[in-house]
Amino acid sequence: MLSVSGLNQYYGGSHILRNVGFEAKLGEVTVVLGRNGVGKTTLLKSLMGVVPVKTGRVTLDGSDISKATPYERVERGIGYVPQGREIFGRLTVEENLRMGLATKRGGTAIPAELFELFPVLGQMMHRRGGDLSGGQQQQLAIARALAAGPRLLMLDEPTEGIQPSIIRDIGRVVRMLADRGTMAIVLVEQYYDFAAELADQYLVMERGEIVLRGRGPDMQADGVRQKMSI
Repeated sequence: MLSVSGLNQYYGGSHILRNVGFEAKLGEVTVVLGRNGVGKTTLLKSLMGVVPVKTGRVTLDGSDISKATPYERVERGIGYVPQGREIFGRLTVEENLRMGLATKRGGTAIPAELFELFPVLGQMMHRRGGDLSGGQQQQLAIARALAAGPRLLMLDEPTEGIQPSIIRDIGRVVRMLADRGTMAIVLVEQYYDFAAELADQYLVMERGEIVLRGRGPDMQADGVRQKMSI
């Protein structure tokens, strides 16, 4: 579904991403782990086109999207949930969800499935996003990204600052979406237990490089937890 090769990114004179390459397949959760400042968020921003790729290639369903704009990538099937959620605080839940339909024809209905995945949103349609709890805002951000029916969903630390009950709900939704086999999911995470529970494939980053990779069930045997604590 997604193929990344030789990806390099710079901020000023700092080399942030160093020859990053991996594939994310339909029906799988690819977890990207690493401490703060290793380039995880920059990787997702580069894949989304928010930060222009300096060198390297990004392909989606076999098509090169390395130079595509963010809205073109959304049209081609990428959904992105940024770190910190970045919902529109002054807009209602309904209006936030409709923003996720911006690439669709006018009058397109909000998919009813979103309220099956996150029932609380159906109960708060007319409440402003800024009045929701952090966990509810995270559910709204994920639902907004799902509204357009993406084939690739990228989530940047969805557990950050979220209560355990909602973390479990988010994990359940992520696993269910992957198990359908029609979506690839890239999950950036620091919470090891959450990542290990969901990972079909894992990547560990240090100083902008992928230094360890493997299958999710092998994370414990591969010493991923210890690698992250060094």
